[in-house]
Amino acid sequence: MLKIVTLNLLNDLRYWDERSPLILAVLRRLSPDVIALQEVSAPHNNAAWLAHQLQGYTILLAPKNRHHARIEGLAILTRLPVEEHSILPLAGQSRIAQRAILRLGSIRWIVINTHLFWSPFDDPVRIRQAQRLVDWVPNELPAVICGDFNALPHYRAIHLLKKRFRSAYQVVHGREPDYTFPTLLKRGPGMRHMARNTTLRLIGKAASSAGPTWRATLDFIFVSQGVRVMDCRVEFDQPSQDDPQIYPSDHLGLFAMLDYIISPGREIPEYLLPPHP
Repeated sequence: MLKIVTLNLLNDLRYWDERSPLILAVLRRLSPDVIALQEVSAPHNNAAWLAHQLQGYTILLAPKNRHHARIEGLAILTRLPVEEHSILPLAGQSRIAQRAILRLGSIRWIVINTHLFWSPFDDPVRIRQAQRLVDWVPNELPAVICGDFNALPHYRAIHLLKKRFRSAYQVVHGREPDYTFPTLLKRGPGMRHMARNTTLRLIGKAASSAGPTWRATLDFIFVSQGVRVMDCRVEFDQPSQDDPQIYPSDHLGLFAMLDYIISPGREIPEYLLPPHP
């Protein structure tokens, strides 16, 4: 059983001291084998801080491209043996993906963590990035692609991924979550946050008259064929007991429990087996 979590940490440390205990509490309760994080703060490296607090996790850090490497990146935290770690440039806003081959028992798993191009529209850049992700996964290898895809479930990038992979949440619940972004996390004063809030209100008004603010499902856990989804649910959805405007992040996260069964009599491909001593 592979237990995996994905969460966009939010690369804004203004309320990190208040948010981080909420994140730790959820991770300790879930005790995942793999934690996929987006928007890891490069100067602060809050992924390393989380790993230190949790103990027992290896950190695989992947800074974004070019000058964005000084600002943020991706990280995979894992308690499983790591056999390979690589990074795939995706272009467009210096986006990347990271891929780890992890061994759980006798099975090798591919775990890909990514954060795709941001645009509120069905953007062709993100479609090309999704295609690169699909091409990066070997056939028949049990695989998980997770992260912040910055795309609504009906966008073409998500449809492209679903041609080969299944959404773990949809497998369990028959639909995608109501939303994974944004939470009610307060962001503090400043022109940047005022502009952000105005943008979300305008997008929400253009998209639907039902609500004043844009809400969307942007975060997914995709699994390859042959992977059995035992559970998948939204996590990091509860605010602080001391302040209802402090959430773990501006995104909700997802947790999944996955299994991969080799059918009796089926020959196990060599690349699924542990390496010979």
